[in-house]
Amino acid sequence: MSVSAIVLAAGEGTRMRSTRPKPLHMICGRGMVMHVIHSLESLKVERTVVVVGHGAERVTKKVQEQSPAWANVSFVEQEVQRGTGDAAMVGLSVFPGDDLDDESTIIVLPGDTPLLRPETIDELVSTHVANGYAATLLTSVVEDPTGYGRVIRSEARGTQDRVMRIVEQRDATPAELAVQEMNTSIYAFRRDLLGPALRHLSPDNSQGEYYLTDVIGVLSGMGHRIGAVQASPAETAGVNDRWQLALAERELRARTNRHWLLNGVTMLDPRQTFIDVTVQLGRDVTLYPGTILQGRTVVGNGCEIGPDARLVDCVIAEDCAIENSVGRDAEVGAGAHVGPYAHLPAGSVVAAGETTGAFYTAPVG
Repeated sequence: MSVSAIVLAAGEGTRMRSTRPKPLHMICGRGMVMHVIHSLESLKVERTVVVVGHGAERVTKKVQEQSPAWANVSFVEQEVQRGTGDAAMVGLSVFPGDDLDDESTIIVLPGDTPLLRPETIDELVSTHVANGYAATLLTSVVEDPTGYGRVIRSEARGTQDRVMRIVEQRDATPAELAVQEMNTSIYAFRRDLLGPALRHLSPDNSQGEYYLTDVIGVLSGMGHRIGAVQASPAETAGVNDRWQLALAERELRARTNRHWLLNGVTMLDPRQTFIDVTVQLGRDVTLYPGTILQGRTVVGNGCEIGPDARLVDCVIAEDCAIENSVGRDAEVGAGAHVGPYAHLPAGSVVAAGETTGAFYTAPVG
């Protein structure tokens, strides 16, 4: 059964205090929305619709340039921000009109959850399809769910733990506010049921918006079964300000470093080693504290990098040593020794086997 995705990336993100559109804020070498798109990798999605709004042209351009071919990305603009339910309807408008008999799966997820793992999204879809649910939520249980929608389950005999609806923080009763299971705004829907449910939404709430969360209550009220998959709060957390951006960066860097440590790379202190998710490292590479590897940097087998080295979009052949140096869009040949305090400007080349002195600047070309 086919799977498609709608990524909601139209919000302004005023708490970021930035002229940069919120979906494009960088985490470990990728914009947030690109991390979300990459979380869909294991699903073989038929299409990925990105709903843009604020900074639409900039977001569209960047995502077009950076999206992998397998994502089959297309775009649609939400010209007036009237809530997540309206954004989902705008995204659904890109799909062919006749969906009455289409039981395929549509994932809807926000563009500001960069820590999502492909394994979690795969589990969400597998659970959804295997149980024939009308909708399946990704939820998390937290000690303090302030600010998040609460997942309300049935207490009636024979239906205990059945998901009934989601209530937003500002619309919740005191009893509902005590619920610790929160909605992550990540869903799997049956396509033939999503459109009709969206058309039942009303802006009759404190924000005067169309809440996508209300679709769960609509479907449950019609007698459809709603499923839920729980995930770690650290994985499902959204990024709404610079503090949350820094926390997400720290978590993703820890994951990235762990990946390389388990694949033949040595780090003297992983807490002082910074590697973008776009970097490629060979076997038996040693990274000393203060190493920063960014962009499309490739480091060959047996290299020693650092301490205090920053390489951006560089290609380093095998068995090189680079210490206390900075390089950008440069090439270093096999067996070369660069530094200390060398500068590799854009377009520069260090020949194989070359040894540079202190305060060396590599020639360009």
